[in-house]
Amino acid sequence: IIVVVMIVRFLEGSISTKNLVIAPVDKGTIEITIPASGKVMPLTEEIIVSPINSRILEVYKEAGDSVNIGDPILKLELATIETDYKQKLDEMEMKKSRLVQSQISLNNNISEMQMQLQVKEMKLKQLQTELKNEQYLDSIGASTADKVRQTALNYEVAKLEFQQLKQQIVNQKKSSEAEARVQQLDLNIFEKSLAESARLLKDARILSPQKATLTYVNNQIGSQVSAGSQIAIVSDLSNYKVQAEIADSYAEKLSPGAKAVIKIGQLHLTGTVVNITPSVKNGAINFIVMLDDPSNSRLRSGLKTDVFVTYGIRDDVLRIPNGSYYIEAGDYDLWVVKDGTAEKRKVKLGESSFEYVEVISGLDISEQVIISDM
Repeated sequence: IIVVVMIVRFLEGSISTKNLVIAPVDKGTIEITIPASGKVMPLTEEIIVSPINSRILEVYKEAGDSVNIGDPILKLELATIETDYKQKLDEMEMKKSRLVQSQISLNNNISEMQMQLQVKEMKLKQLQTELKNEQYLDSIGASTADKVRQTALNYEVAKLEFQQLKQQIVNQKKSSEAEARVQQLDLNIFEKSLAESARLLKDARILSPQKATLTYVNNQIGSQVSAGSQIAIVSDLSNYKVQAEIADSYAEKLSPGAKAVIKIGQLHLTGTVVNITPSVKNGAINFIVMLDDPSNSRLRSGLKTDVFVTYGIRDDVLRIPNGSYYIEAGDYDLWVVKDGTAEKRKVKLGESSFEYVEVISGLDISEQVIISDM
């Protein structure tokens, strides 16, 4: 009898409770969440690119070094751009001198024409006086009609020449103003080009733009770098954010301002969803979570995290703790424990949060359920 009982017990399916996670069914509130994956990133990060085609001459800092604003990171070869900048400085001085010379020349021409106008005006007054005298002499019989007509013709010709010169002065002034504007615009364009060269020369001296940590630097001395290529990255490693991605099937449930929970091991951090990209790439949507505690000591750049985004709340529902057994809403075979015996039961589960799963049917409150993956 003893041997039979022992054989029966040996053949019975059993497992130690130490190897199982058993949780009770209770009632409460579920903050419904959708799962996403994320990566911890520095809150502020600036990529420094080469403004010119050049080569690296010296490297002053290495990756991992702390830098302050204005600290030199590396040195590029600047001989070509410095020569170009100095040449443009000389050209600008030449353009300024030409502009002044042109203005002086134009002013002299106008002054000469104004003097000629005054002479013609005096001559016109003289002819007008002669015409009146001839008309008077003709009235008393001391002159002839032909002489009066000749004097009148001379007066009209001088009057037309006076008006013509006056109009030429007006036109010359307009032409001078237009030419001066053209030369000034040309000088302004050249000054902008010079300012751009000065900016390139300044940017080519690679300095730290902020107080941060140098996380990457191209330290290959002598190597060629092209304009726009990445040569250094400075990051603020005292504050972080989470860059996350979620399946596009959850697109309608994701919205800016939604609360999120970031799970790093046993650590739970809260944050807010911001900056959702409008496009879908490889079936996923990218978004950023701004953390409420961005300077937590457990955060490290590049650390992988689980992200749970809240999109609804349900009160007073049956619930069990979340675990690896749960994938999505639907029917599950769960083991219910009673008096040391585990019984498989069909259970319908609904929405979930990162902590709890909603029980729709199949379980009653206070029942014990195995939530290990069976």
